[in-house]
Order: sequence, then C-alpha cells, then structure tokens
Amino acid sequence: MDGGQGRLNASLQRKLSVVLSLTIALVALVAGALSFMAAYDEAQELQDDVLRQVAQLLVGQRLAPEPGMALPHFKDHDDNVRLFVHPMGQPNPSGLHVDEGGPLPVPATLRDGLHTLTLNGESFRVLIGSQASGARFVVAQETDLRDAMAQDSALRTVLPFLVLVPVLLLIVITLLRQMFRSVTLLAQEVDARGEHDLHSIPDAPVPAEVRPFVRAINRLLARVAQAMDVQRRFVADAAHELRSPLTAMSLQAERLAEADMPAEARERLATLRQGIERGRGLLEQLLSLARAQSPSDPPARPISVQAIYRRVLEDLMPLAEARHIDIGVMGQQDARVGVSELDLFTLVRNLVDNAIRYTPEGGRVDLALDLVGPHAVLRIQDTGPGIAPAERERVFDPFHRLLGSGQPGSGLGLAIVRSIVQRIGAELRLGYTDEARQQGLSVAVRLPVAG
Repeated sequence: MDGGQGRLNASLQRKLSVVLSLTIALVALVAGALSFMAAYDEAQELQDDVLRQVAQLLVGQRLAPEPGMALPHFKDHDDNVRLFVHPMGQPNPSGLHVDEGGPLPVPATLRDGLHTLTLNGESFRVLIGSQASGARFVVAQETDLRDAMAQDSALRTVLPFLVLVPVLLLIVITLLRQMFRSVTLLAQEVDARGEHDLHSIPDAPVPAEVRPFVRAINRLLARVAQAMDVQRRFVADAAHELRSPLTAMSLQAERLAEADMPAEARERLATLRQGIERGRGLLEQLLSLARAQSPSDPPARPISVQAIYRRVLEDLMPLAEARHIDIGVMGQQDARVGVSELDLFTLVRNLVDNAIRYTPEGGRVDLALDLVGPHAVLRIQDTGPGIAPAERERVFDPFHRLLGSGQPGSGLGLAIVRSIVQRIGAELRLGYTDEARQQGLSVAVRLPVAG
C-alpha cells in the first residue's frame, strides 16, 4: 500500500488524472442525481396537471357519468392512457373489480383535492372535485403508471450525463498525456545520452511549470562539465609535466647502459629501464584518455577504414613480430566513416595492441570489415584466452586489468576505446572468437557509413 501511494505521489500525471477523474465523476453523480430528482418531480407534477385538467373539464362543462352507469371494460386496455372518472360514492352492485370496469371504492369522507390511496390492493393518485350542483366526482390514475412515466422521463434527463461523462474523462486523460508527452520525450532524450554528453537540455518544448527545473539541471550540467574539464586538463597537464623528467631519466639510463658495470648493476639497470618505459607508456595512455574524453570537432572528410588498418599494422608490426603473432587484414572491402582520423586510429590501435599483448606467442590477430546495411562493422579477433561475460563490463574501467594475465600494461586501453566509442556514437560488443570453445576475444565496433 505504501509503495502504491508513493508511486501515485511520484507521478504528477497520474495524480492529476485520478483527482480530475474523481472530481468529474463526483460532480456528474451529484448533478445527475439532482437532475433525476427534479425531472421525476416535474413528471409527477405533469401527471397531476392531467388530473386537474380533466377535473376542470368536468366542472366547466358540467359533464358527469350518469349514476349507476357501468364504466367501460378496461382490462385489456393500455395502462398508459387509462384514467378513472366516475361520481363520488357510485355503488357497485355488480361487484366488478376495477380492472373489469368497476368503480373505485373511494371513501366519501375525503375532502376535495389530490390524494394517494391504496384501493383494492393497488395504489392510485386520486383527485376529488365538486361541481356547481354539489355533485362530487373522482378522477384517478394508477401510481405504477405514473411512477414508470416519471422514471422514464427522469432517465432521459440523466442519459446525457451517462454518455458525456466517460467522453469527458477520456478527453481529460488524453489531454494530460499530451501535455506531459514533452516531459516524457525530454526524459528519454536525457536518458539516451552518454556519460560525457553534458550539453544543456532545451527547455522550449516543456511546460512553463517544468522549465525552472530544467534550467536548474542545465546549470548543474554546466558545473559538472566544468569540473570534468578541469579534471581532464589536470590529467593532461600532469602527464605533460611528467613526460620531460621521464624522458630525461630514460636518456640517462641509456647512457648509463653504455658504461662498464658489474652484471648485478646491469640487471638492476635493466629493471629500472623497464619501469621507466612503463611510466612513459602510462603517461601516453593518460594523454590519450584525456583526448578521448574531450569534445572534438567534426571530421572534415570521411576516413577510409582500410587506411587506418594499414597505419595501425605499420605501427604495431614490430610488437607482433617480437611475439611471433600472425597479424593481418581479412579481405579488401573498404568503407568510409564520418569519424575523426585521430579517434579512429586511437580506437583501432588500442584494440589491436590489446589483442597482441593477450594473445600467446605464435597466435593470430585478424582485422576485418563488414558492411551491414548503412553501417560498417570493424572486427578485431584474436586467439587469446578471451574475456568471460562476467568481466566484459569491468574491463572498460580505467586501470582495471584481468587477474592472472601476466601481461604488462596500464589498464587504460579499453577505457580509452569506450570513451571514443561513446563520443562518436558507435556501438561496441565483445564476444568469443570461437564460441563453441569459448576462446579468443572478438571485438565488433559498429559505425554508420558516411553518405
């Protein structure tokens, strides 16, 4: 119950729909009841007027049934037109029932006017009148007929409420949905953004009551974007500042390696040089990550995927040869994509570098390109151990490395890849190269082909 109440309070659209619907239904119910009662009373009054008109006719025209005259036989007549008119206190020597044409046994002691009586087990509305001669008469009608006619008239009055209220409720709910549709679309647009997409939300389509909230969110987004920009600049500046000392240390280590020294010192120097190289690689990756997370200008022209593949192979071929990795491009199919050349090169290079490092010596790394409708799918596949499905989300976290891999690295390669993919609006999927044996890593990057 509390959860349902919380959802009701949380949804302004639902709350307005419920409140307005209940209000309309309540107002319609009260109005319908009042209209029914008024129409019912008016119909009853009209029936009484019929009796008065008949009585007035008898008084004005001095008309009256002759005493002792038998009334017509009404048993098979329509109740809708049946009226009883006879002199007051008329005897009934034949003993006929009212429905068989007998007179109504109205007590002679009743005064003139309208009365509701129960006679012979049936209810009647009776008007007693007197003529100028002093003769009294009876004009009567069954109340069942009167009630049925009054109810029918009252129901006709209420019928528009029964028809129009559901239509009005449907119109109100539809209007509320249309009014809040702009808010729903805005929420979907914001939800579809990437984590680095922090441009302001347009407040024109939303209702005026929601605009202050949207503007507050835009100010928050601006502060977050500023904070992230400061962080990126700090990382880039720190990497630049550290690059020079590490380069100097690397040069000093190279000169020191040319000097004569004991074997133990040379071994320690080799370890030092490896540490320096890892530090330089980490700095380069940090700079690449800062560039990947920074907004970039749209490309001036579409980029050839095969040309990027060739550049990456030229850059990483020495590393592949050192590990005896068979690396190459499968097929000659090419496509041009509307992506920055630096972004696409950095993305493919990091994926191929990762594949080479995690593929055992003597393994294989393949680069391929498929065209699927209006999209180009870049595939990098290797014969390494692959990545388990449970780890495929975490491997994109900065500095995350798979346990037990034994491979050197900074843990930033796939984080850079994900940042670029999110910024250029691509789609990235990980899988096994050999699904049956669950071995090898297959990376597919889906990009729209430039028109």
